[in-house]
Amino acid sequence: MSRPGPKIPPLSVTDGQRAVLEGWVRRRTTAQALAQRSRIVLECADGHSIMEVSRRLRITPDTVRTWRRRFLERGLDGLCDEPRPGVPRKITDADVERVIVKTLEETPKNATHWSTRSMAAATGMSQSAISRIWRAFALAPHRSQTFKLSTDPLFIDKVRDVVGLYLDPPEKALVLCVDEKSQIQALDRSQPVLPMIPGVPERRSHDYVRAGTTTLFAALEVATGKVIGSLHRRHRSVEFKKFLAKLDREVPADLDVHLILDNYATHKTPAIKQWLLAHPRFHLHFTPTSSSWLNLVERWFAELTQKKLQRGVHRSVQALERDIRDWLANWNEQPRPFAWTKTADQILDKVASYCRRISDSGH
Repeated sequence: MSRPGPKIPPLSVTDGQRAVLEGWVRRRTTAQALAQRSRIVLECADGHSIMEVSRRLRITPDTVRTWRRRFLERGLDGLCDEPRPGVPRKITDADVERVIVKTLEETPKNATHWSTRSMAAATGMSQSAISRIWRAFALAPHRSQTFKLSTDPLFIDKVRDVVGLYLDPPEKALVLCVDEKSQIQALDRSQPVLPMIPGVPERRSHDYVRAGTTTLFAALEVATGKVIGSLHRRHRSVEFKKFLAKLDREVPADLDVHLILDNYATHKTPAIKQWLLAHPRFHLHFTPTSSSWLNLVERWFAELTQKKLQRGVHRSVQALERDIRDWLANWNEQPRPFAWTKTADQILDKVASYCRRISDSGH
């Protein structure tokens, strides 16, 4: 006959403990290990034996005994993981604060910004420690970005006007984003371009010979992505007036024309104003000063630059203009509109938030 084992002390929980345990079980953000330990205690508190709890929760009896005993000895705190043994911290909170303050408020004597090595030398800490602290607090002294806030007194009104045309264009009208890409250079490399081969990218000489420049006047149709373009050797109101005349010829006569353009002087000369008076279906909408990002045609210019001009080789302006006309015709065979997604309120809220951050930083 086997000898009976030691008597297991009963487990009971108070109403407060039960509420906490049931909350840990139900809460989605609770760690799975803590939720399982809470179920073990609740099952045992309901009078189930160790073997019954083991079968019901599909865990080993030793696991049930361990967390039952931990709860009896230490209550709810016994269900949490104990601190793991390891090497004590060598970098104190004061050290971390010293690095952060020095990074944000000081600069080294011989440089404009800190590096991990210079900060390590200045604080007596290791380079890897500085790197970990910077990563933890998202500090990157080696990075820099440029910005420019518009000082246009009508900034808010102009943003609402232009974005309104993008998101809710008027009926029986065409919305065109107009701008000029001036000083497009016809560049010929000083030596022939070496074509790409397996394992080696295309190679171009770093220097080049300039053969002249041209200017592209472009009007991007917001709805379809189609572009009306015109090339001119000079960039004056005379050329802009010729471009407006081209738009007048190509846009159906029964449609009003809303042009989104910047505040360049050639757009506001007396000759242009007189032409607009003679063509009342044309309506001009100006972007705020220093806000070319608001004009969708700038995005199309980026496509042209990246896919045609940046790596192009042209020995004459005529060759450059021929390539641009071919690329424009190819684009219009399958035009792709650019979708504007931000509302005016979202843009203005973001600008306001940025201004508040600058003001709070004391700059």
